Amino acid sequence: MCTTIPTRLTWPCSKKQQYTVLLVGSLRIPSSIEKSKPDKAMINSEAKGGISDRLSQLEDLYFPRAVQSSAATPSQRKSLLLDLLSRDVAVFLERYGSKLSLEELKEFDVLKDDYEINWHLNRLRSVISPTEEEKKSKSAKIRNRRLAYMDNLVAGGQYFSEDAMREREPYLHHEYVGKFQDLSGRSMARPGERWSETLMRRSEEAILVEKIRVEQQRLGVAQSDWVGNEREWQEEEEEEEEEEEEEEEEEEEEEEGGGKEEIEKENLTVGLGTKTSRSLEVKITGSFDHFNLHT
Repeated sequence: MCTTIPTRLTWPCSKKQQYTVLLVGSLRIPSSIEKSKPDKAMINSEAKGGISDRLSQLEDLYFPRAVQSSAATPSQRKSLLLDLLSRDVAVFLERYGSKLSLEELKEFDVLKDDYEINWHLNRLRSVISPTEEEKKSKSAKIRNRRLAYMDNLVAGGQYFSEDAMREREPYLHHEYVGKFQDLSGRSMARPGERWSETLMRRSEEAILVEKIRVEQQRLGVAQSDWVGNEREWQEEEEEEEEEEEEEEEEEEEEEEGGGKEEIEKENLTVGLGTKTSRSLEVKITGSFDHFNLHT
C-alpha cells in the first residue's frame, strides 16, 4: 500500500546558512505497520439511556438559553441529554456531574484515558465521597483561606475596630466591654465632627441600644441590669440629691429667719423697756417738779 507523505530534509551547508528541501514522494508502508486508529471507547447505550431518563425528570436542570424552549417536557430533555452525552462527555460531566451518583459515575470509567473526563470524574468523586486524605487537604485549604482573609482584615485596620465589633455583635460587646464604659460619652460630639454626623451617630447608637435590650429581654436579664437604665438611675439620683440640697437650704433659711425674728423680738422688748423707763422718768420728774412748784 502506497501512502504519499511529505518529507522535510534539513542539513547544514555552513555556519551561517542552512538549506531545507521538501521532498514529496510515494513511500511504501507495510500493511502490518499502517493500522487504523482504535475505535473510541463508548458508554453503554443502556447506561446512557438510564442516566438521561433520570435526569430528564428533574425540573431544575440547567439548559443553555438557546435550547431552553425545546426542553419543556421530559422527553425533550432526555433527547437533549442523550445528544450531549454522545457528542461531548466532558461538557456533560461539567454541567450535570453534580446530579450523578457514584454508580452512574462508574459508567464513565471506560473514558478515563481522556484527561479532561478523568479530571471531572476525580473531582466529582472527591465531592461525593471524599477520602481521608482529601478531607484533610480540604480542611487545610479552608483554614489557610480563612487565615489569609483574617490577615487582610487585620491589615485593613477597620474590621476589628471597637465600633465595627460593637455593630456586628452589640450584646456581646456590651457584656464584655460596654457595661464598664460611660454611655454618655457616645452621644457627645467628637472633635472635628459635623452636627449632621453627630445626629446620625446618635440615631445609630439608639438602634444598637435597642438591639441590646431586645437580646437582654430574650435571655431573661433582670430589668435593673438593662442597658440604658444606668442613665435613668443617675438622673433619679441627681434629682434626689438636688431635692435634698433644696430641702437643706430651706431649713437653713428657716433657721436663719427664726434667729432674726428672735433678735428682733429681743430688740423690740428692749426698746419697749427703754421707752417705758423713760416715760416713768418723765412722769416722776414731772411730779417732782409739780411738787416743788406747790411748795
